[in-house]
Amino acid sequence: MPNQAAGGSHRSAPVHTHPDEVSLLTALSAVADPVRIALIRELADSPEWTRSCGSFDVPVGKAAKSHHFAVLRGAGLVEQRDEGPKRVNRLRREEFDARFPGLLDLVLRGGTVEDEDDREGAD
Repeated sequence: MPNQAAGGSHRSAPVHTHPDEVSLLTALSAVADPVRIALIRELADSPEWTRSCGSFDVPVGKAAKSHHFAVLRGAGLVEQRDEGPKRVNRLRREEFDARFPGLLDLVLRGGTVEDEDDREGAD
């Protein structure tokens, strides 16, 4: 029988990047996508470790959602762990804020990406 991750899961545990190891360009790239912004905002409004990957209402399929979470992990924004068949998430707000003060506040302050685009066009 092949090696399995802890808990008998068939998938390997997620790899996490600490925000201290993330470049500004990587952080900005991670928060530049509307789907990832939606994921970050939903996580910010939820208690830690209560949201499974499948519980997010975003307009992409399972594979694309997995990709977006991988980008967020790679940017040090999200930490994930497996709990039975579910992978649950937490926003690494404190650690990310220490590395990039104010960046997450800008992402979370509200409005939509479309609102931002409208403001840019008004200038």
